[in-house]
Amino acid sequence: MADEHDVTFESADAGASATYPQQCSALRKNGFVVIKGRPCKIVDMSTSKTGKHGHAKVHLVALDIFTGKKLEELCPSTHNMDVPNVTRREYQLLDVTDDGFLSLMDDAGNTKDDVKVPEGDVGDRIHKMFNDEGKDCNVVVLTAMGEQSCMEVKEAPK
Repeated sequence: MADEHDVTFESADAGASATYPQQCSALRKNGFVVIKGRPCKIVDMSTSKTGKHGHAKVHLVALDIFTGKKLEELCPSTHNMDVPNVTRREYQLLDVTDDGFLSLMDDAGNTKDDVKVPEGDVGDRIHKMFNDEGKDCNVVVLTAMGEQSCMEVKEAPK
């Protein structure tokens, strides 16, 4: 009789959704939106007038926040679009591992070792400041829809 109440939970997350719906007409420039399954930052948007067949349309131009790729979407202003939950956290850089990962620590002293050194300018600046100049660095990590990336690096305040 006791077996019927044994429940196994496979998920260990907090249950927070990666996205939430928002009406297209309520989106704003510099806000976030999901286009073609990718979290994006809106760089331009325009609204067309209602036509013969009803709805005003919103034309969104956005950049993927992780790859920088330009994506566009045209949708009726009354439709809902997904908006990603984007978090931006600052961490102290403890080390850069040999296999290309950052060893980070937050304000509470918790460590994080699963962020890759980014490609391009930010990655080059991390190597230059941390390895070559030996400076204490803080990095900003952006997280959205299960992805994360280091977006910027700056010298830590003394």
